[in-house]
Amino acid sequence: MRTPRSRRRPVAALLTTLALLAATALTACGGEAADASGGGSDGPLRIGYQRFGGLSLVKARGDAKNVTWSLFESGPALTEALKAGSIDIGQVGEAPPVFAAAGKIPFSVVGTSQPIPQGEAVLVKAGSPYRGFADLRGKTVALNKGSNVHWLLVKLLEANRMTLADIKVKYLKPAEGRPAFDNGQVDAWIIWDPYFALAEQPGVRVLADATGLAGNREYVLAAPDAVKNRTADVRAFLDTYRQTTDWGIAHPTERAAVLAPELKIPLDVATRALARSAKPLAPVTPEIGAELQAIADSFVELKLVPGPVDIAGRVDGRFNEAFQ
Repeated sequence: MRTPRSRRRPVAALLTTLALLAATALTACGGEAADASGGGSDGPLRIGYQRFGGLSLVKARGDAKNVTWSLFESGPALTEALKAGSIDIGQVGEAPPVFAAAGKIPFSVVGTSQPIPQGEAVLVKAGSPYRGFADLRGKTVALNKGSNVHWLLVKLLEANRMTLADIKVKYLKPAEGRPAFDNGQVDAWIIWDPYFALAEQPGVRVLADATGLAGNREYVLAAPDAVKNRTADVRAFLDTYRQTTDWGIAHPTERAAVLAPELKIPLDVATRALARSAKPLAPVTPEIGAELQAIADSFVELKLVPGPVDIAGRVDGRFNEAFQ
């Protein structure tokens, strides 16, 4: 059963708003001030964030002092800002660090989160005949290239004894994916929260999430200069980040009320997305490095990135105390 146009339009409008906000982020969220600061040792720390994640809560509550904020629509866009030297710290999913490392972008992995497998999913139309991912053989699947859902796609293919040749992949950014999905230009859309929660409308069905397939952890990346020259500032910010995240987990109702206007989404959508996708932060360990390295090795084997890629060597535990 297709979703009526009258019900789809508010969702499309919300997604358009998110895209416009992302496009204007460098002006609206302090990006110009961040560029002007040049990342000097006395200037504000320049934080790159996505519209969800724990950093959105830090920003919305105003908990971090002497920082500027730059908004990005996805992890790959954020890692490009690291490459350009325009941010000091950023938060991404599990695939962007691998693509960034393959692209020789300098950064360290300084923090992570507990797994969030329920926070990303494959969506199909409720009236479609698909009952499992294997049913999408020969069909068109949309996702954001180089983002966390790219790794979920790899694991779904592996679990169903399929290869990339068995489906038609269409790489679309989040704001492009929903209209393509609504209009029947793609058969399935692999997406993460809050876009996932926004799309959970009548007429849409969750075919699968990442449970048992991918951890969908959050990773905190830091520029080498910030790690080396502003160690105390980075540690103080990460400590604030962890404290704010812990507060949000302990106060879910208040957290949703704070984040809904920040995210520009309805309170019920924010509440639903946060209930499954807001998890505690965690220190980086050799096991985390091995987990990331396995992702990198798989992408190299599939020729999705040029190899070899040493991502485990970028894991830096000097800030682990902030996450404990």
